[in-house]
Amino acid sequence: MARTRPGRTNRRQNREQAAAEAAGLHQLPWGQLTYVDRPIDPLDEEGVQKVHDAAMRVLEDIGIEFLNDEAVEILRKAGCTVGSNGQNIRFDRDWIMAQTAKAPSSFTITPRNPAREIEWGNGKAAFGMVASPPNSMDLVGGRRVGNRKDYQDLLRLSQSFNCINFNGGYPVEPIDIHASIRHLDAIYDLLTLTDKVLHAYSLGPERVEDAMEMVRIGAGLTHEEFEAKPRMFTNINSSSPLKHDWPMLDGAMRLARRNQPVIIAPFTLAGAMAPVTIVGSVVQQIAEALAAVALLQEIRPGVPVVMGAFTSNVDMKSGSPAFGTPEYMRAMQISGQMARFYGLPWRGSNANASNAPDGQAVWESQNSLFSVLSGHCNVIFHAAGWVEGGLSASFEKVVIDCEMIQQWMYYNRPVKVDEGELAVDAIREVGPNGHFFGCQHTQDRYRDAFYNPFLSDWRNFEAWVEAGAQSSHERAHHLYKQILRDYEAPPIDEAIREELQAFMAKRKEEGGAKTDF
Repeated sequence: MARTRPGRTNRRQNREQAAAEAAGLHQLPWGQLTYVDRPIDPLDEEGVQKVHDAAMRVLEDIGIEFLNDEAVEILRKAGCTVGSNGQNIRFDRDWIMAQTAKAPSSFTITPRNPAREIEWGNGKAAFGMVASPPNSMDLVGGRRVGNRKDYQDLLRLSQSFNCINFNGGYPVEPIDIHASIRHLDAIYDLLTLTDKVLHAYSLGPERVEDAMEMVRIGAGLTHEEFEAKPRMFTNINSSSPLKHDWPMLDGAMRLARRNQPVIIAPFTLAGAMAPVTIVGSVVQQIAEALAAVALLQEIRPGVPVVMGAFTSNVDMKSGSPAFGTPEYMRAMQISGQMARFYGLPWRGSNANASNAPDGQAVWESQNSLFSVLSGHCNVIFHAAGWVEGGLSASFEKVVIDCEMIQQWMYYNRPVKVDEGELAVDAIREVGPNGHFFGCQHTQDRYRDAFYNPFLSDWRNFEAWVEAGAQSSHERAHHLYKQILRDYEAPPIDEAIREELQAFMAKRKEEGGAKTDF
């Protein structure tokens, strides 16, 4: 089957970069953030051991409910203790640690465009688009129910921003497509409007199997080539407290059998689905995650897995989730420290609870980004576009978040120290009575000396007023509209497109995924 040539792909990416810069979108090159500083480790060695021991006691003495008969039988045969209800599983700590040790500490995922390959682990971070909100919003159209047009436009933004490395799901749920066939149209859009790593929802066998087949077709791979290395991934959430449900386990096991990565991300809200103490919530989070890691390693030793973390707190006055809080920040840093202890890549999120892309959204998102990046997170979900506690995707927030992400990527450049950087000769030339604007050292470097933002406005007040006095929200709105006007879809071979369309038509004729409506 014909495939896109790497040279053609690279030329296309260069044209995308040039078009973006012409539109005022000053981007860093495509790539991943590589950490240069040491991570923040809130716990001392004794604290790490105490958290680990507590998680092991949960697994040994309390157990985790597995609401999937196949998973229970696999764990029973592996020697785990099955409770009288047939679902509660208790684990030996030595077995858990031996299973965890089978998982790789880092791995790569290669999408249909090999130039977009990303690595999870190994001191790198990958940023993903907002995923799964039922609503979208922008400054002009307001808040509305998710639809395919907005879904496609958000994919176009995810493709256009170099700092977005993967799509962690549907950036908004296209609710105007019936649930039985939604996954077919949505994955087709993911494969044709973007060429980056994508995710499949573990929401029943049909959706998972169809997703894997479409990714295989989209990359022009044989079944053997598809299973030879990671090509896509899924993310599952435990049903906290202390449960893994049927469809999530089913999807995770299906991907694991075909050597595709699985993120296990408990959603442990302190004071609601987890203990009110942050450390207690992390203990529960670890127990829930490692139980699933052990299961997947039993199915296929060495299959890539990621330890997820989504521990935050609730507003004790309303019961609503809160994000970007001091508690969330510490929970993320501790989660990163524990993931390193277990030798696993770690997933976190850029989350906020604001109902609009306002100041609260920005400071809570910046807190979230600081916490996951200072904790050396490898996989950052919802990195761009999340508002309203995950219930809405904001077009303007995508732009705002990508500006913040780029600044973090720039910040994490290695610090160069040589004679030119030390600038002693320039200091001597200028002396105590001059300035550095005109000296040769500045003239040689000023074009690339500092980060060049695409959203920040650094003009003085009078110039800003003369230019229209636009807020950052308004500038983000105009910029996202400009990006959509300039968007060009990544190339895909017509033979592959036709094969995808034929597969979709066949599966739609068969009814797609079973639903009760």
